Amino acid sequence: MSNLKKCNTLEEVRSEIDKIDDQLVETISDRSHLIRQAASFKNSVDEVKAQDRIDFIIQRVRHKGIQLGINPNMLAEIFTIMIDEMVEMEISEFRNSDVF
Repeated sequence: MSNLKKCNTLEEVRSEIDKIDDQLVETISDRSHLIRQAASFKNSVDEVKAQDRIDFIIQRVRHKGIQLGINPNMLAEIFTIMIDEMVEMEISEFRNSDVF
């Protein structure tokens, strides 16, 4: 477990949660930008979809969740939604960069 601040009030807890939420959004943004870069290395929409990679990621985050005492089903759902949206974005990026 990371070094979480020991809070003394509900307001402090909420402030710390807000900071973590901001970090999560920034991390998801970073991931999204990397996904856009990944499109340039792929040769087909099927390669963009990469179901084997998606399955690997879901299993990886489930395992990490178990290690950290977080519900792995919740993590799988969150990552499935995020990945589905990012795959659609990557397909769009892939198609827009296609030059024939």
